[in-house]
Amino acid sequence: MSQVTKIQILKLYKDLLRYGQNLKFTDKDYFHKRIRREFRKNRDLTDESAISFNFERGIVLLVRRAVQ
Repeated sequence: MSQVTKIQILKLYKDLLRYGQNLKFTDKDYFHKRIRREFRKNRDLTDESAISFNFERGIVLLVRRAVQ
């Protein structure tokens, strides 16, 4: 994948939070806290490969709907 932009990352963040609102069998508050924690933890990343890796992890979570 080419370089990931800040706009794409913010969109992923918002999409993940929206996805969390529709969860049925998972604690929604925990899911939201986990998403926020992961994004805060990785906000200072500068390595393009690490940024792309984490971005792809988020995309895969949305596509697979791995969390119910």
